Amino acid sequence: MKISVYQLKPQFQRLLSPLLSTLQGSGITPNQITLFSMTLCLLYGGALAMFADNEVLWWLYPFAMLFRMALNAIDGMYANASGMKTRLGALLNEICDVISDLALYLPLILLLPVHPAWIIAVLMLAMLSEFAGVLGLSVGTARGFQGPMGKSDRAVLFGLLSLAGVCAAPASWISAILSLAILLSVCTVWNRLSAALKQQDQTQGGAPDSR
Repeated sequence: MKISVYQLKPQFQRLLSPLLSTLQGSGITPNQITLFSMTLCLLYGGALAMFADNEVLWWLYPFAMLFRMALNAIDGMYANASGMKTRLGALLNEICDVISDLALYLPLILLLPVHPAWIIAVLMLAMLSEFAGVLGLSVGTARGFQGPMGKSDRAVLFGLLSLAGVCAAPASWISAILSLAILLSVCTVWNRLSAALKQQDQTQGGAPDSR
């Protein structure tokens, strides 16, 4: 199962590429963009938690997801184009993504007519998926971005769930969607770990791990 919104990243980046010329020479660094994105997510997530009855905030949710995805793409593009790619930036990118996910997705517990355990389960598997992706680096392979439930896929999923919650979709529908998200998240963890092991075997000329 390799279908993922992440496969659309090149097209998405092309749409954002005109912004790079604006950033060049602005004095803004990629790390500042990363921190700015996380700060916006914390503020918006806090607003959702404090004013969960405000439907306007929830109608804005899908647009907030799109804006976040744009910022996440821009910081990496800008880092590569400007030669400002750093180890600190890589660390910030990983930790800020996790914090932003929690800030944006936990408030849905207050909106969706399902038991909070559903949302928590999806979030726990989301964190595990990102950890599985990073684990590739620990065995000398590339950071894993395999789907089918990566960061971009989760953004689309929760954007749709916010609309379902505002439109008072039946709890059974939402539970079914979350069940599918859990299944796809488990597949994502498996795919990322499997890809890391496969790449390592190829690097070592097919020699199995002796541990």
